[in-house]
Amino acid sequence: MKIVSVDIIDVKNPLQSAVAKWRPIVVRINTDEGISGFGEVGMAYGVGASAGFGMAKDLASIIIGMDPMETEKIWDKMQKKTFWGQGGGTVVSAGMSAIDVALWDIKGKALNVPCYQLLGGKCRDTLRTYASQLQFGWGDAEKKEILTTPEQYAAAAEQAVADGYDAIKVDVNEINEQGGVKKSNLYGVFSDRELKVGYKRLKAIRDAIGDDIDIIVEAHALTDTASAIRFGRMIEELRISAYEEPVMNLNPGQLKEVKQNVNIPIAAGERIYTRWGFRPFFEEHIIDLIQPDLGTCGGFSEAKKICDMGHIYDTTCQIHVCGGPIMTAASLQLECAIPNFGIHELHRYSLLDGNRATCKYDYLPENGQYSVPDLPGIGQELTDKSIAESPKETVK
Repeated sequence: MKIVSVDIIDVKNPLQSAVAKWRPIVVRINTDEGISGFGEVGMAYGVGASAGFGMAKDLASIIIGMDPMETEKIWDKMQKKTFWGQGGGTVVSAGMSAIDVALWDIKGKALNVPCYQLLGGKCRDTLRTYASQLQFGWGDAEKKEILTTPEQYAAAAEQAVADGYDAIKVDVNEINEQGGVKKSNLYGVFSDRELKVGYKRLKAIRDAIGDDIDIIVEAHALTDTASAIRFGRMIEELRISAYEEPVMNLNPGQLKEVKQNVNIPIAAGERIYTRWGFRPFFEEHIIDLIQPDLGTCGGFSEAKKICDMGHIYDTTCQIHVCGGPIMTAASLQLECAIPNFGIHELHRYSLLDGNRATCKYDYLPENGQYSVPDLPGIGQELTDKSIAESPKETVK
């Protein structure tokens, strides 16, 4: 089997009314045997999708004619024969990730098995799932809210619990009291006034949902070391299951300082790439819940290694997902196959009708539990309509 062409697809954004700057970039690798595989560049949100599109296109040019079953060989070539690959970084790693996932999709389809069988088989049939990003509301997925009062945060949490979730994630500091997103200065030793706003919201959530529901506190690295420690100490009493990205990950020592001074498990990893990027966090015992993203960390070939490395250090794993349905399906394949799985993230974007309509299959959890697709490969593809309507380039 040989790779004959690669389509890079800038999936048409049907979500302008609900989500700004949402651009899933999907790669479809085509073979001379008529089997195609799908992967996604994990940069659908934020700034950088155009760079991800270009990176996937450039990488596609060096894999034409190769055997798609030789995933390790191709991964090594993408890293070592591109010069920039050995430097890592979001864009290079995301392009590699999309291609790698598409190759595994081909491999599963060629062998007529789901990818989880190629990863060692199932460790579990269902995946516990949490409702994510409640600061933007929960319930009506098509309506993006901006929550400001403690009562609104409590109501959103209650809605998620009513929908069957026994775990939630929320960033109580991202939105200020006036409704401004990422407008507060959460840095330094004089940040207590702003941080107390977040504490009151979190306290209202805990009072509303009781002690049996797990809460992950998202911080998006908007706090520095001093304020992250101060806020972490404020919320210890609220039985927080994990404290996610309290500081940026470019300096592992800063995250270690937070861990040493706050009695809450640390979660991080969506902006850490490849096993080399995760190494210092494992060796220094910094992260308790790792969150590699299949669309940025290096794809299946790399994520499985990262999860296995984490197992050595008693680290549980949650694959980060804030991409399209392609990445959701791929992530379920990996999470069911690793023994150190912790929980799966359901980002509120995954509930949007326009996002779900881009792909053939509509996978959603029931009562806070995901089932794993049993179709060959990752079990997901773009619809013909979505491909036809989306800008794309083909490398042959």
